[in-house]
Amino acid sequence: MDTDRLTASGPDRLTSSGPDGLTAGEVLAGYLHSHAGDFLRGLRLYGESGADTAAAESAALALRGAARRIGGGLHTFRPLLDPGWADQLRTELGWLSGTLAQEYACTARLHRLVGALARLSGAAPVPVGAPASSLGAVPGARAQDGAGGPPPGTLTVGASRAGALLERQLTLARTRAHSAALQALGSSRFHAVADAVAVLASEVPLSPLASAPAVEVLAGPGEATERQLLDAVAALPLARAAHPYNAEALVHGLATSSEGEAQDAPWHHVRQLLRLHRYAQEVWCPGGAPDPVLLGAGQALDRHRDAAEAAAAAANAARTPRIAPTTAYALGVLHADQRHEVEAARFAFQQVWQKAAVAR
Repeated sequence: MDTDRLTASGPDRLTSSGPDGLTAGEVLAGYLHSHAGDFLRGLRLYGESGADTAAAESAALALRGAARRIGGGLHTFRPLLDPGWADQLRTELGWLSGTLAQEYACTARLHRLVGALARLSGAAPVPVGAPASSLGAVPGARAQDGAGGPPPGTLTVGASRAGALLERQLTLARTRAHSAALQALGSSRFHAVADAVAVLASEVPLSPLASAPAVEVLAGPGEATERQLLDAVAALPLARAAHPYNAEALVHGLATSSEGEAQDAPWHHVRQLLRLHRYAQEVWCPGGAPDPVLLGAGQALDRHRDAAEAAAAAANAARTPRIAPTTAYALGVLHADQRHEVEAARFAFQQVWQKAAVAR
């Protein structure tokens, strides 16, 4: 699969499902106009959400999705656009999307870690904001992998304090992220981005190359992104990921933070390239159903990212000075559990990818 086309794309998709007789600029501009409109609607809904946190989260999700798609189109199809304009707007959209994402990422990470602590200690899940002392009555054994360890009950003893520590740290991070988002939305930088997207909803600065027929021009940039994806996947240790359990993800996760990040980085890079490839397909075939291979692979890598970041949060909490040994132990078990989830996500990605390779 690393040498074959991943999916039907380029001219084949354009001639079979795209409009005939359009220039590349017309197809690309239609895509960018559509998502610029989505961005502006999401922005309006976000501003109107007020104290309704669920509505704010839904609007921010739509806003970020539109920003990512616009940014992906600007990146992949840069040869068809004014390069200086495309690079500037893509950078600013990335800044905005990343800023808005942090608050909700902290919330999701806290839910994930508190739920995992409850599961590992044998307790019912505890809602975020509930007293952390309600965690657990039965010691978990999964992360010890049959090896000798602290006395029975140690995990239960430390889980409540570990949950409380994580809640303090991640709630503080979420509050700071919320303040940063509000500050960003009130800044001149944000207003410049919103103005640029408003112009994009009706006008796209195109290069002379965009006047060529879509079936002749659109395939090239998309295929370049696809090739980058295939090369990046070929560089992954998929042979090791083909086993339901291997210790690499755990061992590297217990190393220094820089070593753990370096080991995860190639997988995160594949996730980004996979998303760019999916967005390029949307340009080629607007309104088409997403490719199930890309969708399944992307979901596995989303889980990989979430687990890796949760493990890093647990490790960071364990470095807090002067915490009790039982608390440190519970955080270590939690960290190991999330690194097992990293490993499981890699296995899931490998299974999706290899099944697709056999099918082709």
